[in-house]
Amino acid sequence: MRYLPLTDPDRDAMLRVIGAPNIDALFVDVPEDAQLTGPIRDLPDHMPEMLVERHFSDLARKNRAAANHPFFLGCGAYRHHVPASVDHLIQRGEFLTAYTPYQPEIAQGTLQMLFEFQTQVARLLGCDVANASMYDGSTACWEAIGMAARVTKRKRAILSSGLHPHYVSVAQTMAKFTGDVLDIATPELVAETDEARLLAAIDSETSCVVVQYPDILGRIADLSEVAAKAHEHGALLVAVVTEPVALGACRSPGEMGADIVVGEGQSLGVGLQFGGPYVGLFACKEKFVRQMPGRLCGETVDAEGKRGFVLTLSTREQHIRREKATSNICTNSGLCALAFSIHMTLLGEKGLRELAAVNHANACVAAERLTQIPGVELVTPTFFNEFTLKLPKEARPVVRAMADKGVLGGVSLGRLYPDGGGIENGLVVAVTETVSAEDIETFAATLTEALGAEALA
Repeated sequence: MRYLPLTDPDRDAMLRVIGAPNIDALFVDVPEDAQLTGPIRDLPDHMPEMLVERHFSDLARKNRAAANHPFFLGCGAYRHHVPASVDHLIQRGEFLTAYTPYQPEIAQGTLQMLFEFQTQVARLLGCDVANASMYDGSTACWEAIGMAARVTKRKRAILSSGLHPHYVSVAQTMAKFTGDVLDIATPELVAETDEARLLAAIDSETSCVVVQYPDILGRIADLSEVAAKAHEHGALLVAVVTEPVALGACRSPGEMGADIVVGEGQSLGVGLQFGGPYVGLFACKEKFVRQMPGRLCGETVDAEGKRGFVLTLSTREQHIRREKATSNICTNSGLCALAFSIHMTLLGEKGLRELAAVNHANACVAAERLTQIPGVELVTPTFFNEFTLKLPKEARPVVRAMADKGVLGGVSLGRLYPDGGGIENGLVVAVTETVSAEDIETFAATLTEALGAEALA
């Protein structure tokens, strides 16, 4: 593609059209003291390549890499072992260079992969059908709320207090433009979920109830009663799964009556990667498939009766008139979906159950050891691989002190809910198969030290 820069007459013509006297007028809303008027301080105009490499290597060494420290962070993004074969296979040229299959008939390999991904997701989440189009769990969650509004012709969604606050934030942002009303709440440091609040809030105006499973504190609830109450009033139950490995040990949301199940697939095949890109999961009951956002890959036969794959029900804005589009999704995390699918294939059903069992066993060991520290209480007696501790002091500075000692010891609820009262002492701890017995002992010793006198009181 040729690069054709704008000429001064081009710029003058554009400024006249928008009524701006000059380029600087376009930045009038930026405070004057925040505007850069000269070179960036300490940034040289040029530097030899070797010095650039050395400079950035020095910067990179300031990071605390997950693999180099005892790591107990979770809350929606988890450190799991990814087999080397996953990266090897996704880097094959046929996959690595492939983009969205706009010409599906000539991308049979990609379409077959998407079909198998959908099959795995549908079985994992306990639903009839799944798509292959979501960016990540948070956007998939919003797409589910929007889909429920289309199905029910209603605009009031009830969000569990156990839903990840970042997912809530994404929904709030999108609801500003759709007119959906969101009923939200902040979690409490108790063992029970807010099921009673959800049941009391469901009425004839409710489009859906959105619950997380396991929830942000690691609690696991039976969704059957909420599903039944929602259906009784013509509403849908949307379940959000941020840790899909949990479904190797727990009943799937679909089995408990969820109409739409969405989630984040990062745990399988996709590393932490500084927060993305990740891969969203989306599945639902077959009767709602025509309201499902994004693309769906189907299996068919050609004129000669040979098995083939095609895109179908692709209600995206590129395929139909914008006002008829049911989703803002316009591409997908195809390579991440492939990584998910390869990891799932390598594990198989038996392997996934074994992986889940190891996660849960490690988490039980960690919970038992950490609650031996004076003043530390276990808030969530029932959990999978993530649980919440109540510390004798605010958790946020404790996490910082532990990080300074080289232990990444969980996510403080004060960080997730800076305006939430009464939960700032909560610490969410995730324990996966990558955590060793030595890591747990190091965590316990460092937490005791960080708590100081409070741990001995």
